[in-house]
Amino acid sequence: MQRREFLIVVGTAAIWPLVAGAQPSMPVIDFFNVASAAGYEPYLEAFREGLKESGYVEGENVAIEYRWAEGFYDRLPDQAADLVRRQVAVIVANTPANRIAKEATQTIPIVFTTSSDPVRLGLVANLSRPGGNVTGVSQLNVEIGPKRLEVARELTPGSTAVAFLVNPRDSARAATLIKDAQAAATELGLRLRVVRGATDAEITDAFAESAQLKAGVLVVGADALFNSKSRLLADLSLRYAVPAIYQYVEFAEAGGLISYGGSIRESYRWAGVYAGRILKGVKPADLPVQQSTKVELIVNLKSAKTLGVTVPLSLLGRADRVIE
Repeated sequence: MQRREFLIVVGTAAIWPLVAGAQPSMPVIDFFNVASAAGYEPYLEAFREGLKESGYVEGENVAIEYRWAEGFYDRLPDQAADLVRRQVAVIVANTPANRIAKEATQTIPIVFTTSSDPVRLGLVANLSRPGGNVTGVSQLNVEIGPKRLEVARELTPGSTAVAFLVNPRDSARAATLIKDAQAAATELGLRLRVVRGATDAEITDAFAESAQLKAGVLVVGADALFNSKSRLLADLSLRYAVPAIYQYVEFAEAGGLISYGGSIRESYRWAGVYAGRILKGVKPADLPVQQSTKVELIVNLKSAKTLGVTVPLSLLGRADRVIE
C-alpha cells in the first residue's frame, strides 16, 4: 500500500509552557475519543509511532490517559470538564470530542483528528496559521463523500437506490452528511435512502433495512464511531448481501467490498508527531494543520465474489490495491 502524502508547512517554534499540575518528568497526554478501545489498536499504534518520532515513549517519558466515550456522546462534556480539571499537558481528540474539548479550554493544547474541514467545524480559523491552542490533522473524507456515491453508481449501474448510513448521536454532523449526500445523489440520478445506527444492534438493523429497501449499495457516512467497527460493518455487508463502501482501508481488509478515502493510520501518526512537538515546546498556533492530499481506492474481489458483484474494469483499473 502506498503511503499517502501529507502537506506540511514548517512553522516557527515557540515555547509553550508546561501546564500546571503535570509532572515535569512525565507529562500527561489525554487521548479523548468518542469511540471505544475495541478496534482502535492499529490507530493507537500509529499514534505511539508518531510520538516516538518526536522523542516520546509511553511509560518512559510520557504518560497517556485513554478516555473513551464508548459512543455515548452525552458523556463528552463531563469528560472534557474532567480532563481540564486535571490540567493534562496535551489533549488528542477526534470529532466531535475535539469540538467539546475546545469549548472546555482555551489554554491546554489540543491536537485534533477529523475527516471534516476543521475550519468549517470551527476548530481553527486558518489551516496554515491555526492560532489559539488548537491544531491537528484533517483528511477531508467528508468532502470526498459524494465521490463514494459516484463509485456506488459505477459499481451497480442497474440500481438507482443507494442506502446511506449515518450516526444519529452526532446529529449536526449527520445533518451535514445527509445534505451533501442528497445533493450528490440528485445530481447522479440516485435515490438516497438514509439509515441510522450507533450501537451494534442499530447498525445491524440499518443493514437489514437496506436489504429490505433493495439498495444496490450501502455507503457508510464518515464518522469516528464507525472507525472502530470496520469488522462489524464488513460482516454485516456479507450477512445481508448488501455491497458496502466506506472510507478506510481497514474496512476492505476486514472483508468490506470497497474503501475509498485517506489513511486514518497516517492521521494518527501525525497526531502523535504533533503531540510530541508540543511537549517539546512548540505552540499549537505555529503547527499548521496537516491535510491529506490523496485518497486510496481499495477493492476486495474476494468479497465481490461472495456478494455476487462484478466489479467493472473501470473501477479495477483505478484501484490503488486489489485484495484477492
